[in-house]
Amino acid sequence: MMKKMINYVASLIVLVLLVSCDDGASLQKYYVDNQDNKNFISLDIPASVLSLKDNVSPEAEEALASLRKMNVLAFKVNEENMTEYKAEEQKVKAILKNKKFKDLMTIKDKGRNIILKYEGDPESIDEVVVYASDKEQGFALVRVLGDNMEPAKIMKLANSIADVDSDGFKQLENLIKK
Repeated sequence: MMKKMINYVASLIVLVLLVSCDDGASLQKYYVDNQDNKNFISLDIPASVLSLKDNVSPEAEEALASLRKMNVLAFKVNEENMTEYKAEEQKVKAILKNKKFKDLMTIKDKGRNIILKYEGDPESIDEVVVYASDKEQGFALVRVLGDNMEPAKIMKLANSIADVDSDGFKQLENLIKK
């Protein structure tokens, strides 16, 4: 009787573990799976590449200090890979529908879409995800990783992007154009 009870409890534990394992797609897995795909450009950018000019707000400076790195995965669309582009776009959208990602902002302008989502506590974000798409250019998926990023300060930083000393980004832009 006791042996039967132990087997029953062990079976129940195994069943709970199997059910709780999420084999769904994750953003990290998507990055890893596609970093060597010829249609993608994959970059890891340390936050130290960013430098702000003197005239930005203290909140923008604090937001920058809370960043650790950015992971960029960009799909450059062309006539030959349009079918794959559409499939990959659907995969990314499905991943971003996960409840763990909370909406921060959505921008639609002239055929371009930008979606900002975050993961973590609204007062202390650990990851911001930026998904930007353009049917003629492709899409970019950017994971901004940090420690205790505050949404209001991140928005100040986003509004100060025009004030970023862009030497590092010019190199990134040149790489993407190639």
